[in-house]
Amino acid sequence: MRGGRSVKKVGVVVAGGALLVVGVLLLVLPGPGLLLVLAGLVVLASEFPALERYVDPVRDRAMKAAEDSVASPLRLAGSVLAGLLLIAAGVVWGLVESLPFGGWSTGSSLVLSGLVLLGLLVWSYRRVRAKAGGRSRT
Repeated sequence: MRGGRSVKKVGVVVAGGALLVVGVLLLVLPGPGLLLVLAGLVVLASEFPALERYVDPVRDRAMKAAEDSVASPLRLAGSVLAGLLLIAAGVVWGLVESLPFGGWSTGSSLVLSGLVLLGLLVWSYRRVRAKAGGRSRT
């Protein structure tokens, strides 16, 4: 039984750590990278309760950043463009092996980052629209 607990803990650390790392990497983009940081913290806090004190402050900032990333058409266009550029760069890096760190190991991570960014933008946009729709009805 103890072995199952260890496997679960390793899985939580790997999944939470990966979400956290990808989230931190997405912070340099004009998208809602804090949402992935929040997801990583929530996953890690399930095994490490000391991390729970960071969840609420990061949640507040993540939701604000998600709203800000889709607040204006210009910001939304910039975020979508960044996602598309990441995907394009990933394809180029995958196909041109003479580039530094060329190959599909780097290319696929860039494509995945672009897809995550676009997915989070869609989520943020829907959330902001639903929130605005709820406000106008009251």
